[in-house]
Parts: sequence; C-alpha cells; structure tokens
Amino acid sequence: MKKYKAYFIDLDGTIYRGKTKYPSGKRFIDRLKKENIPYLFVTNNSTKSPADVAANLTTNHDITTTPDQIYTSALATADYLITILPPHAKIYVIGEPGLCEALLNAGFNLSSDTDVQAVIVGLDRDINYEKLTVATLAINAGAKFIATNRDTNLPTERGMTPGAGALIAAVQTATQTTPIVIAKPESPIMTGALKRMNLQKLDVIMVGDNYNTDILAGINNDIDTLLVYSGVSTHEQIQNTSVKPTHEVETLDDWQL
Repeated sequence: MKKYKAYFIDLDGTIYRGKTKYPSGKRFIDRLKKENIPYLFVTNNSTKSPADVAANLTTNHDITTTPDQIYTSALATADYLITILPPHAKIYVIGEPGLCEALLNAGFNLSSDTDVQAVIVGLDRDINYEKLTVATLAINAGAKFIATNRDTNLPTERGMTPGAGALIAAVQTATQTTPIVIAKPESPIMTGALKRMNLQKLDVIMVGDNYNTDILAGINNDIDTLLVYSGVSTHEQIQNTSVKPTHEVETLDDWQL
C-alpha cells in the first residue's frame, strides 16, 4: 500500500463527534506523531479561530494541537481573497469571529456599507434581515460573492440546525448570483492547504467521514482519499457512487500508515 508523506484530516465525525471523544481518532493522531508524519486538520468550520479549534482538541479530546495544525475555511477564504483582491480591500462579511479574525489578519478592511469589493458569507448565528440586505445590495452593485462553505446543516445537541449553506442560498436567491465557494469539496481550500504545507498532490491523502465534502474534495483535486465509516457516509451510500474513495476503513484503527 502506498505510503503518504502527509495527511489532511477532517475533524467532526472523523476525529471526534461534537463533544464525544473518538478513542480511535486520538490513537490515529498519536500514531502519526510517533512516525513523524505531518498532518493538517482541514475543516469547513469558519466560526472558530485556529487557536480555538486547537484548544478544543487539546482540552476536550486529549489531542495536543497547535494553531498552525489547523486550516479552517476562514483561513482558506482569506488566502483565496489575497489572490484576487488588492491589499486592504474593503469587504462586507456575514460571519462569526473566526472568519472576521482571519480576514482582518490578512489585511482586509471590514466595512458595514455596500461600497465594497467583495461580500463574504459564512455561518452567522446572529443573522438578520439587514445583513442579508447589505450583502444583496453590495453584490448587485458589483461586489464579488464569496461563500466559505455550503454545508447545509450544523449538528448540535438540538438536532440539525441551519448551516452556512442556508444563508448562502438566501443571498444567492436574492441576487441571482452564484458564489465562489471556498471549502470542501471545492478546490480553494485544498489548494491553500497544499500551499501551507508545501506539498504536492501525490504526497498527501485526505481523510474524512463525509463523501460529499471530504472525499469529493480529494477526488475533485486529484488527491487520494480515505473514507472512515465513523460519521456521515454509509456503506450503502458509497455503493451508489460512481467514483469511490481510494481507501475505506471502518475506524481509523484499521488504517496502516
């Protein structure tokens, strides 16, 4: 079996499930550390900073993690915008602190009006009609429409609540404009992750539990994939896909590095 130089790894459903620890997830990371194999947690979550995500892994899941081992859709969005907008461009953001922090750190000016060069939409649990209105007017006036991720739902203790995709759909409907989407299964987040780790596609494998995000991100970008049946996707669903994951395991304990 091919040996990979590095791993891109999803979080929720792969390494843990919400607040529930996956012992196999911790053991998998411990094995990577023991073999000195580099890895990067690649997550569609735009609401948390890398420091917050790392702290959650360290404190709540006993997986000691540093912020530089985290690549969020917020960071990927900032990295992408750097390639298409001038320095210090004015942008309008619908999103939470993790997204705003990443964009500010990248040198962008966050504005509250419609005279902006881009509108960025991510998950925002304080969404209101005025925010949607400003975003709509700005896009209709010519601003680029960028979406962090299209995840339709967010798993919580209350059930499946609306995700970023629900807000993005509202803005897309109001503007009749299709956004550039950053996160898995799209290419920008994978391109950014490869650049961050100075890797070639053949060197890395994408590990995740969700065929429609994690695995398609690999497939769409010519990166090998490892589907673990610990979260979203089921055997029955994978049987009906035309393009299969490169590898499949029941738990991460079954994977040989």
